This record gives sequence, C-alpha cells and structure tokens, in this order.
Amino acid sequence: MKTILNTENAPAPIGPYSQAVKAGGFLFVSGQIAFEPSTGELVLSSIEAETERVMENLKAILLNAGIGFENIVKTSIFLSDMKDFAEVNKVYGRYFTDNFPARETVQVAGLPRGVNVEISVVALI
Repeated sequence: MKTILNTENAPAPIGPYSQAVKAGGFLFVSGQIAFEPSTGELVLSSIEAETERVMENLKAILLNAGIGFENIVKTSIFLSDMKDFAEVNKVYGRYFTDNFPARETVQVAGLPRGVNVEISVVALI
C-alpha cells in the first residue's frame, strides 16, 4: 500500500508526480529544486541560496510526514556543474549532525527550469 503526501509548505509538483510517497516503512521524496513555495519563484541568487531553498523544501515535506532529516537513509544530489560541489556540500552539511545518510552526487547535462541543484531523498518512517 502506498500513500501520497503533499504539503502547501513545499512547491507543488510541476508534472505528473507527487512530492512524496509513503510505502513499506519508507518515504520517497521527489527531487526538489529551489522554488520558493510562497511565491512560486526560483531562488537562484547564489548556489548557497539555491541549495538552502532546496533543503528547506525537503524539510517541509519531511515535517509533513512527521519526520526529520535524522530519518533520511539515502540522498541523491544532481548538479549542473560539479564545480558547485563544495558550496552545495557546505549547506547540505548543516542539515545533518551525525548518522549521515548514504549519498551520491552526480553532474548532469541539465536540470528542470535551468536550476543548478536538485536533491531527492529516501527516509524511514
């Protein structure tokens, strides 16, 4: 059985997908980009600001499911340019204190809406 989760505190999906799906004791969170949910505008002033917005969107979805970053077991980070890795990693690291999740970080040819970073997660419920 699966349960679809959506919150107004994170950007609405821009296609045929859900913000998150709860199934088998896990929460699968769709890739988040730097949409500001209150305005629908992208936050692209710097890679740090963009990553912060992505992490806050993930946080809102996790909170909607009643969990937090400590429940995340796997993250996937997609970058349009690997040169941004250090700055993204610095912001990302502020959201995890210990028991870090497994992770991969890859450079891709392009991301939705021309953003520089997208992050998806899998968490335990």
